Amino acid sequence: MASATLAPPSERTYRDFQRPLWKRVLLTREMAVVGALALVIAYASLTVKNFGAPITYTYLFLDIAAILLIALPMTLIIVTGEIDLSVASVVGLSSVLTGTLHQAGLPFPVAALVAIVAGAVAGSINGFLVTVVGLPSLAVTIGTLALFRGLAVGLLGTTAITDFPETWRDLATSKIPGTPIPSVVILIVVLAIVFAWLLHFTPFGRGIFAIGQSKEAAHFSGVRVERTKFILFVLSGAVAALAGIYYTLRYGSARGDNATGLELSVVAAVLLGGVSIFGGRGALHGPIAGALLIGTMASALRLASVTSDVINVITGTLLILSVVMPSLLAWAQSRRARRRGKRKGETPASAGATPGTAASS
Repeated sequence: MASATLAPPSERTYRDFQRPLWKRVLLTREMAVVGALALVIAYASLTVKNFGAPITYTYLFLDIAAILLIALPMTLIIVTGEIDLSVASVVGLSSVLTGTLHQAGLPFPVAALVAIVAGAVAGSINGFLVTVVGLPSLAVTIGTLALFRGLAVGLLGTTAITDFPETWRDLATSKIPGTPIPSVVILIVVLAIVFAWLLHFTPFGRGIFAIGQSKEAAHFSGVRVERTKFILFVLSGAVAALAGIYYTLRYGSARGDNATGLELSVVAAVLLGGVSIFGGRGALHGPIAGALLIGTMASALRLASVTSDVINVITGTLLILSVVMPSLLAWAQSRRARRRGKRKGETPASAGATPGTAASS
């Protein structure tokens, strides 16, 4: 009797590339999320009062800007089969450092730069513990989640710093002239292009996919596995610190508890966008669409007077589904392959055989 145990989603094979180009581009999990986003926007515009107003889209982008920023390096980390759960705590620590240094007399740009460097250092701590010490990234980043949050709260206590230059606060919430789109989207687009180029069009990115498929095979292929992971954790810390500066200016307040729980939304966006939690598969436009989908649903539900607790339940449900569904689909595909093999008189092993494998990119 066939076992019903769920297995990691199967890797892409040469058989996948025999399909027409339009199917390889459109019939993907990433494009399914894009389609779901379009449906949610259309439905909310027709059924939720004021959802279609320009100000709604302004606040939608302002609310998810930090998630979009952090999701960029998080995508690369998860493709390698690792994870960084400390990002929200780095946001809070960056916020506190920016506020306290500026309050101490440093110009705001200098304080922000120091905070970004501190974020990179925080990321390097995660990277060192994972790549040099050899600890699991899940355990490491749960620990540093508490460590960095404790440092943030310890530095500032329960107080808040709100004295920031008006010019910088206005810049964080300003809009592109003639549109309802906040100016911060320009920064997100630039960084998205950089990370997409890094992941999909460079040897470094091919190494990332190779690590996610098989760390040992990547090592013997010449990929510097530990260095690659270390760089990604440093990038994650630096970008999370940048998001912390934006978060501080967006809400006009530096607090030790800023962005608490934000890592849930980031991971949900990345996994919902088609990145495999097992590593080795993903495309950057998927997590961007996933973040927009989560943000759009949350915005529509808030306008419909749904409480934040219910919104958190929905976000958590999406996170679970994004992890479970690929495994269910892979299990169903393997059962269909076995049945086809039996009908053709093949052995179970030969029914699912493929000419070879190729890393997703």
